[in-house]
Amino acid sequence: MRKLVLYSLVSLDGVGESPDEYVFEFDETMHTNLGEVIRSQDTVLLGRVQYDEWASYWPTSDMQPFADFINNVPKYVFTSAQPAADWTGTTIVTTDAVDFVGELKEHPGGEIGLHGSLSLSRSLLAANLVDQIRLVVFPTLAGRGRKLFDDDATVRKLKLQRAEPTPSGGLLLDYEFSRP
Repeated sequence: MRKLVLYSLVSLDGVGESPDEYVFEFDETMHTNLGEVIRSQDTVLLGRVQYDEWASYWPTSDMQPFADFINNVPKYVFTSAQPAADWTGTTIVTTDAVDFVGELKEHPGGEIGLHGSLSLSRSLLAANLVDQIRLVVFPTLAGRGRKLFDDDATVRKLKLQRAEPTPSGGLLLDYEFSRP
């Protein structure tokens, strides 16, 4: 079974929305970590809002290693309406995300990446479909914005796989879900 890996940039107070407002430095350790994360992924899941933001930026970006990765990997976008922008390798999914992702995990392949997409992340977390969380925690307090984890989440036990400080004061935190 394929693993679903949630990768997210978050402020110290848990905000996952609009990281451009609280990420002031993305250091070399963070870049290396991103390269490791995407190296094992051959599929990406996106919500509509994340897709719209990224489809207007990444196709012309030269920010590596992510630009080559995201522009060439198959992307599944969960939405009820056709996005305005086309982006190579994108499949629009209008069916239930939980059912679709559960089935996708059963197919052969590498890891499935879930990047940003807070609403989609929350629904897949609630459905117990996420296998690993890889957070880049920035030494900032965003103060406002949607948080990655909402207040309605069920208590779930995680197993720490890695906690590594970065030169700019951030933390790389990798957790695996403990399954009953």
